[in-house]
Amino acid sequence: MASATSSTEANGAASDKDDDLALLALETQFNALTSELAASQGVSNRRAITRGSDNQPSAEETLHPSVREPSDQDATQRAEAILARLYPIERAIMATPAHTIAGLGVKARHAAYVMSQYWTAPIARIDWDEQVVRLLIESVCSIANVALPVSDPGAAESHIAPVSDPNGV
Repeated sequence: MASATSSTEANGAASDKDDDLALLALETQFNALTSELAASQGVSNRRAITRGSDNQPSAEETLHPSVREPSDQDATQRAEAILARLYPIERAIMATPAHTIAGLGVKARHAAYVMSQYWTAPIARIDWDEQVVRLLIESVCSIANVALPVSDPGAAESHIAPVSDPNGV
């Protein structure tokens, strides 16, 4: 009977891993599309910087129209097309249960991407509910050994103790 139990447990573990393979595949697609979106936005940001506040074409764009970067409208349409392809992948990540730490890491990275505004300020300067979510996501990413997809302006800052901690630790 013990061998049947261990066999069932082994099959369950394999099944769990298979379920998270779907999440890992979704993460690959998610990462590719978010990289494509960031690159697309980088072109728009570079154009804004090189054109300056008057938004006039650069000398190179005027002399060589073939090197002209796409218009803001083109960049917006490209970003919207990428976001339309990204949406079903994000929905699938949210809908797919995680069965391993790796799968949970996929979900935590997605949550960090969606809630990226929680990393725009040092943790001591964000609201309590934002701190709770941010610290949970950071803990899951740490345990799953995956990097956060957002930068942490308070990385050098020590974590603050919760107000409700009676020991002040």
